[in-house]
Amino acid sequence: MMDKTRTALIGIIVENTEAIDRLNDLLHEYRGNIIGRMGVPHPSKEISIISIAIEAPDDTISALAGKLGALQGVTTKTIYSKV
Repeated sequence: MMDKTRTALIGIIVENTEAIDRLNDLLHEYRGNIIGRMGVPHPSKEISIISIAIEAPDDTISALAGKLGALQGVTTKTIYSKV
């Protein structure tokens, strides 16, 4: 039986450029669930702002967000659709 999926948005702030390779590896690992991605550099603050739209079971979304947030210099926040 398939798990029920949800639509969510993971907001990511990257303050440590050394974390980018691992972050991209994680996003590649979850590529089957990712609907879209938008990255915006903020050169004057030397940070990157990334949003990930994802469709997956709750535990998959939480796992990705947790792994991303565990990276040094990376902060995440996840919001879920009510539908």
